[in-house]
Amino acid sequence: MADVRVRTAFPSDHPRVVAVCDDWWGRPVAHILPRLFLDHFHTTSLIAEVEGELAGFLVGFPSPSVPGEAYVHFAGVAPEHRGAGLASRLYDRFTGGARAEGRTVVRAVTSPANECSIAFHRSYGFEVTGPHTDYDGPGTDRMVFTLRLGE
Repeated sequence: MADVRVRTAFPSDHPRVVAVCDDWWGRPVAHILPRLFLDHFHTTSLIAEVEGELAGFLVGFPSPSVPGEAYVHFAGVAPEHRGAGLASRLYDRFTGGARAEGRTVVRAVTSPANECSIAFHRSYGFEVTGPHTDYDGPGTDRMVFTLRLGE
């Protein structure tokens, strides 16, 4: 893998991240990452760069409502950096931080159509359930990922 630098995100990273989302996914997805996530959760979110260029990101946060849990809202790796372990590296750093804060579970969700995400989460060790009908409202089914830390 190229020399990848992973750092804590800043609110100012938001435009860079949303600028690549639709291209990286091949469909419109940038709308699910409003600026508020990096305004309020940048200290627990991550940016991966190669020579200053965005190579990947993970936007996640500790649950303010469920003390033992953390949540990954959105993560992505540039197509040219896929398959080299960058997604795992981002998840390792996020789950390590969650564990250090006393969190015992990390959760995430995705569309049932996102086969790459489902495969990645399963290979990383997440329990994958679903599809859960109407999870995010009528007609919006989701797959649910649960990773128990320390097991």
